Amino acid sequence: MTDTRTPDPGQGGRPRSRPWRRLTTALAACALAATGLAATPAGAAGQAAWEPVPAPMTTPWTDQVPVDDPLPEYPRPQLTRPDWAGLNGLWDFAVTDADAGVPDSFDEQIRVPFVAESALSGIQRKITPDDKLWYQREFTVPEDWDGRDVKLNFGGSDWQTTVWVNGEKAGEHKGGFDAFDFTVTDHLEAGANTVTVSVWDPTQHGGGAVGKQRQDDEHDIEPHPGGGIWYTAASGIWQTVWLEPVAPAHITRLDLTPELGDETLRATVHAEGAEGREVRVTVLDGGKEVGTATGAAGEELSVSVPDPRLWSPDDPFLYDVRAELPPAGDAPGDEVGSYAGMRSIGLKKIDGVQRPVLNGEFVFQTGTLDQGYWPDGLYTAPTDEALKYDLQAHKDLGFNMVRKHIKVEPQRWFHWADKLGLLVWQDMPSMDTGKVPDAAARKQWEKEYHRIIDQHRSSPSVVMWVNQNEGWGQYDQARIADEVKAADPSRLVNNMSGVNCCGAVDGGNGDVVDNHVYVGPGNTAPEPGRAAVLGEFGGLGLRTEGHEWYPGGGFSYEDQADTAALNDRFTGLLDGICQGQMPAGLSASVYTEITDVENEVNGLLTYDRQVVKVDQGRVRAANQALIDASRDLPGAVTLPTGENRSLRVTTEGHTERFLRHEDGLAWTAPVTEESGATLKANATYKVVPGLGDETCYSLESRNHPGEYLRHRESRVRRDADDGTRLFEADATWCAVPGEGGARLSSLNMSGSYLRHHDSEVWLATPGGKQPYDTLSKFTADTTWALEAPWAP
Repeated sequence: MTDTRTPDPGQGGRPRSRPWRRLTTALAACALAATGLAATPAGAAGQAAWEPVPAPMTTPWTDQVPVDDPLPEYPRPQLTRPDWAGLNGLWDFAVTDADAGVPDSFDEQIRVPFVAESALSGIQRKITPDDKLWYQREFTVPEDWDGRDVKLNFGGSDWQTTVWVNGEKAGEHKGGFDAFDFTVTDHLEAGANTVTVSVWDPTQHGGGAVGKQRQDDEHDIEPHPGGGIWYTAASGIWQTVWLEPVAPAHITRLDLTPELGDETLRATVHAEGAEGREVRVTVLDGGKEVGTATGAAGEELSVSVPDPRLWSPDDPFLYDVRAELPPAGDAPGDEVGSYAGMRSIGLKKIDGVQRPVLNGEFVFQTGTLDQGYWPDGLYTAPTDEALKYDLQAHKDLGFNMVRKHIKVEPQRWFHWADKLGLLVWQDMPSMDTGKVPDAAARKQWEKEYHRIIDQHRSSPSVVMWVNQNEGWGQYDQARIADEVKAADPSRLVNNMSGVNCCGAVDGGNGDVVDNHVYVGPGNTAPEPGRAAVLGEFGGLGLRTEGHEWYPGGGFSYEDQADTAALNDRFTGLLDGICQGQMPAGLSASVYTEITDVENEVNGLLTYDRQVVKVDQGRVRAANQALIDASRDLPGAVTLPTGENRSLRVTTEGHTERFLRHEDGLAWTAPVTEESGATLKANATYKVVPGLGDETCYSLESRNHPGEYLRHRESRVRRDADDGTRLFEADATWCAVPGEGGARLSSLNMSGSYLRHHDSEVWLATPGGKQPYDTLSKFTADTTWALEAPWAP
């Protein structure tokens, strides 16, 4: 089915009306001698009527997908035009050998834009590198488009796509994550026209960007136990296909960059066939003109936006933007609609610590890893409402950021992030793991990456480009980071996420140093010129009966017994970041992950989006506490190094007890003036610079010099320094604020604290599985008042 819609530029391109709709039931016969193509009527003899395939798991939107008009929303919200025609719906479909020409017949039908491996496509079949996918359908160009050129647009097709119109080749494209188009005017005929598309997708067997997709026997389209962190491949057309008419001279891209320093919006209008033509850009607020500027196409303009209302997660305000290419003599003009958010992102030293700042202020960025997979549509969300849902779930849970993990979503996903107010870290999808990409693969990967940057550079939600991940297909990290920063200096650049993982090599540059720590949160320290971020942590798993891709199985980094345990552990991790790591210099964290994905069960939501596993209110409060604390950073806790001190319990009802050691283990016991000399000495420690990190502290026994309090198998004990790095880390405690004293967090088990429990002293993890991890009185039990020493 072919539709024309009239998008509303002020609403990001959502359709207002549908003035034209026409369905042609038979394909026109075309002479396709040049390529050997042959047109086949839709619903040809022997072709069964199309029916959807039952999905392995259904989402709330599975049954809401129309057969003939799926995903009908205008697909390009930041470059809207009033006329367009959607080509989503049923296409004739066939699969041939990879080196074959067009098939003689198309015996199946596929629902575009869902990939062949998905249930929503109606195919749900494994595709291999030996296969080539073929699509064919008819369309008719509206009569009122006469005199204009016609563009055929693809939001995304994975991987090598070739297009013919009426048997004539219109173009070829390589890449799975960037949008592309072809001008097809010269290939059109009056009345019905036939478009034929072939797609070859080698996935990890080729040299392109693949992200988490894998084409292997163990990664078939059926639920499987052995998938690990790799998921079902997504081959072929996976985003909206549409037609639009344009003037011979027309706008092709609109780059919008806010500049808060002089209260302007920098705008570059890229245009085709408009050399020497003047363009005009206007910024509007509720239909009222705010500022306008004119200049040459292709040159940067400065549009005044006085006293701008700043875009942020708390107030994601968007200005409307209109870009015009006025008529010139007999040459018609062009006009597109868009929007922009006025915000800045950068780095700034705050109390001597390098931090990312939004609109000049440090706000801790707390987000999740979002992989963008769906059990019914795989790479493609079943509806626009579903696409929005995952982002709204982030907001409902109190997150202000999302890391889109080695996948690039349709432009409407960015539109929703812009409107809802989420900071986006956008990964470039990686090449295959364990391989050194050759020169051709590198050239293709970098070309696609720069196209992705250009296509999403105007989205205010995008605040960081993440170039590479954990060494997967890694090469030239430093050079690529410099080139991405030069291509888009308005955003932060992460030279690679997970520099501490998997044999990866840190490029040493970019705006952040990014560690992965499971379960975490670990210790990630800022560097001169680079802020510290935790690119991945968490991975707490909970299987939810009736909502599993692999019932009874599933992978996580730490399984939880039940919902209560998951809530306690998760909020405990956030508390550890808030109390320990953020004051020490951490500026952002990315929890793995927002939803379960196939074999992974570490989502906050189930894969089918039917169940929110965690207590939404508790998680939202924990995130809000983290964000609030970043706006009012606590002062540093300084302990008196070189001096003896005794550490008193602050828990109500136990304040007469002190930290002491006996028989090599740490305990608490009441200590008074009448206590014996041995007890008083055992309850006295010399505070020294941390053996493992001199910005933290170690506690040396008063009466056993050279022996320190350290943790081993979670029990806190007094041991002699054996000179190993492990001992030095185990015996180092970082001080964070506590009410009435200081809390002592382990250097190498960040987020875990020195805690008393039933007179014993343990390294406790808030919400952990042991009795001493209970959240009841956790903060009080881990807070110690430093008193005068019982023994001088």
